[in-house]
Amino acid sequence: MKRSAYSLFTALAIAASLPVAAQAAGSPAEVQSGHYAVEPSHTQVGFSVLHFGFTNYAGVFSNVSGTLELNAKTPAASSLSVTIPVASVQTTSDVLNGELKGAEWFDAEKFPNATFVSTSVKLTGKSDAVVAGNLTIHGVTKPETLKVHFIGAGVNPLDKKYTTGFEATGTVKRSDFGVSKYVPYVSDEVTLRIAGAFEKQD
Repeated sequence: MKRSAYSLFTALAIAASLPVAAQAAGSPAEVQSGHYAVEPSHTQVGFSVLHFGFTNYAGVFSNVSGTLELNAKTPAASSLSVTIPVASVQTTSDVLNGELKGAEWFDAEKFPNATFVSTSVKLTGKSDAVVAGNLTIHGVTKPETLKVHFIGAGVNPLDKKYTTGFEATGTVKRSDFGVSKYVPYVSDEVTLRIAGAFEKQD
């Protein structure tokens, strides 16, 4: 058996040995309420901009930290606070990565973190909500909103920790935060797509 085929067979065998239903809760109402912490390994803050009218160019921030106070019975009572280290920014260009961390863009040395702190949670459907909050980037704080969709929850079969996950989307104008280099050639509007994983704390 070739090595690649053997590796695939091994991976499938391992996957088959895990519980089939890792996501025990398919409805937000079934999720365990409580105090959660961001699981940074599987949380990503993705962004994209229209680059010179040619492509929607994307990048990602990682190493996110923060907390979620989740009230499944009364979602409006839930709250979220996250911190994003700006220096974690990554694109497909090493040169651009360095530029984005510099003073003409995010100025990661002076403003090392971006933060989002929720101010309200409003349900818009069984698995959907609009989360309003204060977003701080580049030392500037503005009110912004995110559309949040519940993905699922349950005990992670690998680390045995109760985990819940969401997807959030939104748009912001980077010039509102003092990051305006190359506008309008590189679009002022930034599209956000966030994968958020949270682990319940004991």
